[in-house]
Amino acid sequence: MTAVPHAAPHRLRLSADALVANWRALARMSGAGAACGAAVKADGYGLGAAAVVQRLAAAGCRDLFVSSWAEAAALPVAAPLGLSVLHGVRAEDMPLAAALPHVRPVLNTAQQVARWRDAGGGRACDVMVDTGMNRLGIAPADIAGGLLDGLVIDTLMSHLACADEPAAAMNRDQLHRFAALRGATRARRMSLANSAGIALGADYAFDLTRPGLSLYGGVPCPALADTIRPVVTIEAQLLQRRIVRAGEVVGYNATWVAPADTPVGTANLGYADGYGRGFSDRGRAQAVAGDGPWLPVIGRVSMDLVALDLTGTTLAEGDWIAFDPDLPRAAASGRSQYELLTGLGKRFDRVWA
Repeated sequence: MTAVPHAAPHRLRLSADALVANWRALARMSGAGAACGAAVKADGYGLGAAAVVQRLAAAGCRDLFVSSWAEAAALPVAAPLGLSVLHGVRAEDMPLAAALPHVRPVLNTAQQVARWRDAGGGRACDVMVDTGMNRLGIAPADIAGGLLDGLVIDTLMSHLACADEPAAAMNRDQLHRFAALRGATRARRMSLANSAGIALGADYAFDLTRPGLSLYGGVPCPALADTIRPVVTIEAQLLQRRIVRAGEVVGYNATWVAPADTPVGTANLGYADGYGRGFSDRGRAQAVAGDGPWLPVIGRVSMDLVALDLTGTTLAEGDWIAFDPDLPRAAASGRSQYELLTGLGKRFDRVWA
């Protein structure tokens, strides 16, 4: 039976130009002495990792980071691109690691180091060192004690806990602890900064930066507000336009009451797609053409549907609505920019433009 192509009633409009422009801006901020990589974990922060990698690689990005070996196996990546698995290598991962010789584990524990060494140890790896976040990573004392002796280490890295708080004293503390490890291993490179870390200044760049959120349009700190462009816009089709009479209600729990006769549109979008209930009476949208008024979300966002006040428009059944792509503004819904991106559902068509 021949599959019939079907267009979903909602889509993600993705800007390749903005994605590449964000990476290039972050690369410039990283400085001439540091390469700029890309975190493409969580399926490219919800945008589709394979499509993201294709576009960033064409722009010159050569260092990619995923969280698991399953994510690594799903990416058609080979030299000269470098691909690292941030969560290291479990015993269960070793068969897949052996089948992916172009991928490096980021070793996080003494057990992972021993496992990698026992498997031969001659293949390159990366190593995470904990400088105060107490999440993943070996201790600096382990390095001094010889834990890494004999390993072929491409990149020694750590991760900043408070980079999105530029004044936090912990940033400088972690910087000093990490800088003290220069020359302590035979690592080819050192890497500390994520998106917000890049904005902290040249001292944090070392040899390689690892932006994630800001590649995809997120703004984790004020210093990036004028630099980062939105990459993803949610678009949904109107299923219905109706007049709600003054005093009538819209949606679950009757939280919105019409102050006057109001044209209301119902769009094919809801919390099952990642457009959460926090957008109830807070979100906004406009016609896809972008030349009309902003339309407020009214009433409760439900699993598959959202209502909009269409006052001042002629929008009708079948028309497309674009929801606000400004991630910092969208974070007023109560979810972080990271959650908003990575929570985008599988039901969307993803359309690169």
